[in-house]
Amino acid sequence: MRHIISLLMENEAGALSRVAGLFSARGYNIESLTVAPTEDPSLSRMTIVTRGSDVVIEQITKQLNKLVDIVKLADITEGKHIERELMLIKVRVADKELRAELKRLTDIFGGRIVDVSESTYIVELTGSGDKHDAFIAAIDPAAIIETVRSGSTGIARGEKSLQIN
Repeated sequence: MRHIISLLMENEAGALSRVAGLFSARGYNIESLTVAPTEDPSLSRMTIVTRGSDVVIEQITKQLNKLVDIVKLADITEGKHIERELMLIKVRVADKELRAELKRLTDIFGGRIVDVSESTYIVELTGSGDKHDAFIAAIDPAAIIETVRSGSTGIARGEKSLQIN
């Protein structure tokens, strides 16, 4: 089963390496990983997407909690949450018809064209991975030059939050 583990950690050199090393040493895969400083510059928020049984996920969270850099941790897939991914995709648009079609698709998917050149568009989409997969499927594969995806990040809905009390 897919899980999103969100954690607060010390914003220090080597902290990311220790978390990634924990996964690698135990043979666990990281599907995606995002990390950035929080409103408190001494802390970073890391979001890890991984797959495993409940037993495996419990083992991962126990091991992560043992790391000195980890301040707080939550598996946000255990409750209601909002999950998003950013995708940038560069597409070859040779003529006016292709440009119009890509603009129409971009509007349908709630994206925006962020760069235009003589022969290419760069489209920005934010949403679920499934939405991005559907956008890619709707485009002629030969027209796709490059795709960049951030991986998922997420936040719990409602009053629940990942913060130091």
